[in-house]
Amino acid sequence: MKLQQGQLWKKNGEFLRIVECERLAVKYKALEHPFSKEGEMHQVTKKEFCRMIKDAKLLP
Repeated sequence: MKLQQGQLWKKNGEFLRIVECERLAVKYKALEHPFSKEGEMHQVTKKEFCRMIKDAKLLP
């Protein structure tokens, strides 16, 4: 699975939208609703993000 900007993941009732995907880092927003624009912005390494979404489901 290749990480891309704009992907939406669902994990434990929380939605994670990838805002920016760089070579070593990922910026994402943690959202309560899948189509809301308000959310908390986070930045982690790609490795950390992949560990976070291990049990998550990619939404279309």
